[in-house]
Amino acid sequence: MPQPLTDVLAEVRTLLLDPGLTRAVAAGRRRGHTPTVTRAELRPVALKSGPHLQIVTDDGARPFTRNVAPGAEAEAAVDALLAEPFGNWHVETSATTVQVRITKKGDAQVHRGAAPDAAPVAGHDRAKQWLLDPGDPLFTVVGGTAAKRRQVDAFLRALAATLPDTLPSPLRVVDLGCGNAYLTFAAYRYLAARGVQVQVVGVDVREDQRVRNTAVASELGCSADVTFVAGTISSADLPFTPDLVLALHACDTATDEALARAVQWSARWVLAAPCCHHDIAAQLKGGAAPAPFGELTRHAIMRERFADVLTDTLRASLLRLNGYRVDVVEFIDSAHTPRNLLLRARRTDAPATPSQRAEYESLTAQWSVTPALEKLL
Repeated sequence: MPQPLTDVLAEVRTLLLDPGLTRAVAAGRRRGHTPTVTRAELRPVALKSGPHLQIVTDDGARPFTRNVAPGAEAEAAVDALLAEPFGNWHVETSATTVQVRITKKGDAQVHRGAAPDAAPVAGHDRAKQWLLDPGDPLFTVVGGTAAKRRQVDAFLRALAATLPDTLPSPLRVVDLGCGNAYLTFAAYRYLAARGVQVQVVGVDVREDQRVRNTAVASELGCSADVTFVAGTISSADLPFTPDLVLALHACDTATDEALARAVQWSARWVLAAPCCHHDIAAQLKGGAAPAPFGELTRHAIMRERFADVLTDTLRASLLRLNGYRVDVVEFIDSAHTPRNLLLRARRTDAPATPSQRAEYESLTAQWSVTPALEKLL
């Protein structure tokens, strides 16, 4: 029988703040509303400083974990979650289980039952929350700052969301514009841990980076599987045709060169984090915006930001026209890098429809731009 939502959430609040809490999950959304996160999980943890409430939220791209102290801090965090328009709550304590579903009318359907037979033990095993253990030798070699660990984990979660459960073996990977290659090594160690043979080649234009990265591979004991070549993205020779193409923060049209090579290789999966969008911005500056969008490009800072969006929109569209399914997501919080968009592409070989081609041609014609990726393809 439906119950007033306010009364039920008050009961849930009491359970969430009770010392007997073992686990709680909030998910789904109410009719006509969307929470700021897709899921929230709460559980008690034992830290050196004493018991805390651990809250893991997921925005659909990556999880975010925080530990809040009992008392006012925990109450404020719980109240904020209860204010979110989640559609369901599942709460387990040492004494009971409560499941709440919010109806279309905004009431609450509640089911109460006995506690699970085996409640989880409170602890603080952070290693289970990382796709690559923070104690991995990689972080000893390349530096294990908290920011770098978070960026690695966010990247690996995006990679995991892109790849299927079953992978080809060997899985052949290329990282175009790999730089100091710590994400290259992170990808290798994560994929190898999934039980497949992995062959990785990192490409960077600088010879000194090739020498440095080769030495790191030797130090990590993976030089037989992870190799590096010095060369440009558009012309570097590889010992294989890759299944997976990475291009992380390749500047300006270097991202387009990477995407073009991926398409030419018919790579099955592509992850590209674009950086610095000068090409389309310059074309917009030299032309007139279509009516009634003149204000979008009148001011330089607005023109640059719009150019970023337009560039990556056209890149995603071109990938789709060439047989890929594309998602555009944020893969790391903007506090770590403002260049935090990620193009995730999976090859489907689906032919482009006339309407998709017409949309692309209309967009480029209206703005009088020709993307670098279009020229390369």
